[in-house]
Amino acid sequence: MYSSLRGEKHIVSGANYAFSPLSKYNIVTERAALMAESPNKAAIARHFCFPLFMLLRTLAPRKTFVLNARHSGYRPWRASTVGVVMKSVLPAAAAVVVSLLGAQAAVAADLPVKALKAPAVAAFDPWDIAFGAGVMNDYVFRGITQSNHKPSVTAYFEPRYNVTKDLQFYVGSSFESISFPNRAAAEVDIYGGVRPTFGALALDFGVWGYLYPGGTCVGNGTAGSFGVAGSCGFDNQIVLANGNFLKKDVSFYEVYGKANYTFNDTFAMGGNVFYTPSFLNSGAEGTYASVTAKITAPSSFLPNGIGSYVSGEFGRQWLGTSDSFYGNIDYKDYNTWNVGIGFTYKVFTLDLRYSDTNLSKGDCNAFTSDYTASQTGFITPINAAPGFGSKWCGASFIAKLSADLTLMSNIK
Repeated sequence: MYSSLRGEKHIVSGANYAFSPLSKYNIVTERAALMAESPNKAAIARHFCFPLFMLLRTLAPRKTFVLNARHSGYRPWRASTVGVVMKSVLPAAAAVVVSLLGAQAAVAADLPVKALKAPAVAAFDPWDIAFGAGVMNDYVFRGITQSNHKPSVTAYFEPRYNVTKDLQFYVGSSFESISFPNRAAAEVDIYGGVRPTFGALALDFGVWGYLYPGGTCVGNGTAGSFGVAGSCGFDNQIVLANGNFLKKDVSFYEVYGKANYTFNDTFAMGGNVFYTPSFLNSGAEGTYASVTAKITAPSSFLPNGIGSYVSGEFGRQWLGTSDSFYGNIDYKDYNTWNVGIGFTYKVFTLDLRYSDTNLSKGDCNAFTSDYTASQTGFITPINAAPGFGSKWCGASFIAKLSADLTLMSNIK
């Protein structure tokens, strides 16, 4: 039978039955009921409170109360009873440990989960600017000096827009000091194009304008040895003392295509093609093509972060027939080559290079109108008597120190 008295349970029968006073452990079951407010808390109640209740029930001191017809009263524990109790305690204790682990997992599941913050991704900035400057002992362009074998300075500025990492548009301007027969103040280049990249293959297509502002007449219009007025404002020409003559404005432009293939970190090869309808505003078409190669030494080759390379170029300049101002002469095509070694440190480059062409002194004079040509006897089909000869197209040694930077890599 069941009785609510003190929360106890009494069982009476003809056999011997035991009862245990459990009222002082009811707080366990009450706490379990209070915790069962959510699925996770219900799990805590299920995994924690019930096994604990069983353990307490097992460990609680108890006596056996016997009811039968022959005997009534309390019977103390026997030694055999201790073994039974230990067998009950050990499984219950193990159950409590397992339940505590389950309860810990349930509590963790009931806590708010804080989302992991993804690492910040740098915003892609498509704009960049390349710029730099340099000084050299001689400014040589396709094997021909532009500075009369004298020192020259240069600088450039090139904004870039990267549509993707493999497609770039650019415009730019550069400046070089020169020494031309028409006394032009400088060479000012304006250029622009697109650079697509396909893996190891880098391409470059664009237009390059060569401007030579400030051309003037020699001797305030005096024609020099010709003895007639030059009238630069009228016929746009300059007549030099050695008989050579040059237009006041020799500006021109070229369209170009370039390709460079990087085989590995050490070796790369390239090719270039340039075309103009009027080279140096002479009326003669010009096409220049070249192949290049570069070997870059491993970074460990030199100490203290110094890099090094060797590079070379072989090219050919094809030239057409000049306009009537220059006598409709058929300029001589020529080959040019250069080879050199370079050293790099951070943004600086020291380039040491040898350059030459196969133009004779006579054909060089006819093509360049060299105002320093003085030796005679170099008569060719396009260089009439007395046949002045020019040294502008001969062998040259060029040493150039430059610094090259980009806004994104070196400034930001």
